Amino acid sequence: RLVESGGDLVQPGGSLRLSCAPSGFPLDYFAIGWFRQAPGKGREGVSCISSSSDYTNYLDSVTGRFTISRDNTENTAYLQMDRLRPEDTAVYFCAAAPTTGLRGPACLEPGRYDYWGQGTQVTVSS
Repeated sequence: RLVESGGDLVQPGGSLRLSCAPSGFPLDYFAIGWFRQAPGKGREGVSCISSSSDYTNYLDSVTGRFTISRDNTENTAYLQMDRLRPEDTAVYFCAAAPTTGLRGPACLEPGRYDYWGQGTQVTVSS
């Protein structure tokens, strides 16, 4: 199981940093993905990072605004979100896949991930 934190209400143009930590296992050999789900919409991949941090991928609409990272020594992954927009409002989930080889569009597919957190609410509104 994973635990997300950092969601909040923020004004447009603001920033948030989400954190994702596992409960009871090391993240070293897992790819990490961040996903979001807005009311009435399906879950979409936002960003992903390989186990060694040598590969990252982003949803087009967040490229240049969001940054994914991980610190395996702290056993935590992060999603830095800058220049937030109202359309970024959603519940954000982190997920882990026990693979070192997840690349390309597959990295943003929810079905590729085995372990999920409960989600954290991000609301962007004035």
